[in-house]
Amino acid sequence: MVSSKTYMAKPGEVTQKWWHVDATDRVVGRLACRIAVVLMGKHRPTYTPHVDTGDFVVVTNAEKVVFSGRKWEQKQYTWYTGYPGLRSETAGRRLKKDPERILRDAVRRMLPKNKLATKMLAKLKIYAGSEHPHQAQQPEAMKL
Repeated sequence: MVSSKTYMAKPGEVTQKWWHVDATDRVVGRLACRIAVVLMGKHRPTYTPHVDTGDFVVVTNAEKVVFSGRKWEQKQYTWYTGYPGLRSETAGRRLKKDPERILRDAVRRMLPKNKLATKMLAKLKIYAGSEHPHQAQQPEAMKL
C-alpha cells in the first residue's frame, strides 16, 4: 500500500505575483469575491490554510463600482463609536466620502476571521482613480 503525502506550503516558498483589476462597472460583491480568493491563495494548487499563499491585488477606478438593485439608497453601513447607539450611512453617501472603503470592507468580510486576514488585506491596494504607484511591480491584468 502506497501512501501519498499532502503538500503543505511553507512561508518562504511562496512567490507572490501582482494583479491589476479595473473596477469600472463591476458589481461590488462579485468583484470582492474574486479578489478575496486571490488574496487567500485559493486560486493556486498549493493553497495552505495556515500560510499566506495569496498574491497582491491592485484595484483602480474604485469610484466606478456598481451595486445591483436599489442598494445605493437601501444598503446601510453601521459602526459603533464607543458612545450609546450606532452611526450609519448609506452606500451612496459612503461612495462620495470614501469610495475605496466600500470595496475594502466587502473584501475584508470575505476573508477568514483571524490574524492572517490582516496580512492578506495589507496586500490589497485600492485607488479611486485610474492611476496607481505600483508600475514597478508590473502587475498583470486579471481576467474576471
